[in-house]
Amino acid sequence: MSSANSREPAGRPVPRRPAMLDPTTFDSIAMERLDPAVIMTIAHETAAIIVRTGRASNDPALTQRLVGLVEEVGLSTLAELWAGRPADSLPGTLWRLYVLREWVRRDPLGASSDYRAGLPFADVAVVVAGVGSPPGPEEVRQVTDAILRGVFEADLADALERASAFCSVVAAGRASRDGQDAIGTPASQSQASYAANVLRMGADLAAAAGLWRRGDLV
Repeated sequence: MSSANSREPAGRPVPRRPAMLDPTTFDSIAMERLDPAVIMTIAHETAAIIVRTGRASNDPALTQRLVGLVEEVGLSTLAELWAGRPADSLPGTLWRLYVLREWVRRDPLGASSDYRAGLPFADVAVVVAGVGSPPGPEEVRQVTDAILRGVFEADLADALERASAFCSVVAAGRASRDGQDAIGTPASQSQASYAANVLRMGADLAAAAGLWRRGDLV
């Protein structure tokens, strides 16, 4: 992977990463763009190259580098390339997967708390997500890493469905907390908005799995 991809364009200040990140922000942190047509071409080409290279390799070290791509190139680089692409595209799908992993990596305690709260409300999704029991911070970190490894080492559609199921459980857990705050309060509205955004991410990933199986995720 070219080291040039990890550098910011000359003359542009390096943006600071957000202190906190959750899936509700994945459509809003893209940087200012170059020509839209150029960015669109680069986005699709880089996504295709990353997936093709990862799936063609039997090198565990390369797979781990791809799983940890955010740590290597920075979230701002991926945002500039992929955040603006639609959910039914390969770059848009990869963006959602990496944001999901980054959220869990930065806030494993919060992610595991949401996941545990959702267990009673999403039986089928719990099975598909396959988080270890009991689902603590380390278990949710492991599953998001495993999902990305599946993109490169296993059935990509299965990996997307696993990510979708994980989102469904997290969304159910966050939605279940609405009753803990008075209806109509900012806290209650925030919980509901968060749950809706994570649920939407899960639906996007499930739809992308179907597109991949039909050969239409590009």
